[in-house]
Formats: sequence, C-alpha cells, structure tokens
Amino acid sequence: MNNSDSENPSDNEWDDRGELAWNEFDWEHYLRDQDELIHRYIGFYEQLEGRSDRLDEAAHRMRWDDDTWSTDQEFTFPADLEELGHEPGGEREPEPYTLHKNPVFIATRGIFLTLIRAWERTAGHPERVPQPLAMSFHAAIHRSEQQAMFAISALDFGDYAMAISLLKRALRDLNHCFALLNAVEAPTPGLSRFREFATPRLFDLREIWLRVMNDCRDELTHPSDDEDDD
Repeated sequence: MNNSDSENPSDNEWDDRGELAWNEFDWEHYLRDQDELIHRYIGFYEQLEGRSDRLDEAAHRMRWDDDTWSTDQEFTFPADLEELGHEPGGEREPEPYTLHKNPVFIATRGIFLTLIRAWERTAGHPERVPQPLAMSFHAAIHRSEQQAMFAISALDFGDYAMAISLLKRALRDLNHCFALLNAVEAPTPGLSRFREFATPRLFDLREIWLRVMNDCRDELTHPSDDEDDD
C-alpha cells in the first residue's frame, strides 16, 4: 500500500513517511496501540481527580512535553502477525504519524469516553434520568465530540482558521451539555452524581479547546519561521 501523495497540500508528518507497505493486519495492530494510548491517558487523568493542574500533569505523564509521543518510534512487528505468516523483513519501519497520535485528539477522545460511559450507566435507568434528557444530552455530547474531531483534523492539516471555527461549534454544543445538566430542578441522586462527575470534565474539554484556539490565533497572527521560508 502506498500512502504517499505528492499533490497532498498538507505539510504535516504524513507527507514525509515515504513508501509504507502495510496490510490490514499491520494497521489493526497499529490502531490497537493507539487505543492503548487513549486508555493510558484516561488512567493518568483519573488518578489526578481534583487537582487544579490535572491537564498539564496528565500531559507530562504521557511525556508530551518532551516530544516522545511523535513519529520517531520504531515499529515492532506484532507476534500475532508472525503466526499468520507475515514475517518481518529487513529493517524495522518507523511508525507513521496519524491523527491518533495527536495529543489533543488523545486527550479529547479520552475525556469524552469517560463522560459517555458514565452517562450510559446513568441514563440506562429511566428512574434516574428522564428519557427526553437522556436523548438530548447524548445527542449534544455526540455533536460536540464530532465537531472537535473535525477541528483536530483541520489542525493537523495546518488549517488553523477552520480549526477555530469548528472548535467554536464544539464549544456551543458543550455549553448545551452544561445547560441540560443544570436545567433539572430536582435531580435524582443518580443524576446528581453524574453532574458532579461530568462538570469538571466538561470544563477540562473547554480548557483544552480554548488553549488550542489561542495557539491557532497566534499562528495566524504570527506565522512560524518555517512557513515564512516557504
């Protein structure tokens, strides 16, 4: 499989990978590894409950502040593929960079997973959550995550203005989530527990996106030296 494309306008790491001949089993192993990154982030994030520096400390424990999350890792040929007859040939290939390695993607996806799983446990019981609220909150949180994923994709392609616009949409739906949870005048104990659980996570998502938006605006106002050289 050849993923190089000389006409791709993106200036990210994807363009610099050269030839990459992976089959579906290679990609499945790769995607499983990226899923593990998300769950590793969730583990750190949950351990830091109640800390004001939760986002920064979780990022530090993921080693994002020393760039070891990026594209210079070596690809280890998975044992289960060798059993299927796929032998590692020659030198190990470096793992490609994809959206799944982006720290903003990992943090956003991880926090959303904690929210969605907790909501499913809570809203699955009609006596805990009115069904109109269950449906409305589920739809709002889904829309917010979807817009955020679109924004991170735009960010990865260097389209900072579009990333800002999409994150604004994600924030609008995130604010709707706040409004839905706070609109219930007499919440059940189950809904109260979820609201207490969800509120700091919704604020953390907002904090991440506001930071990204500020960085995007800085980049638009003061382009990097690399872009000036181009």
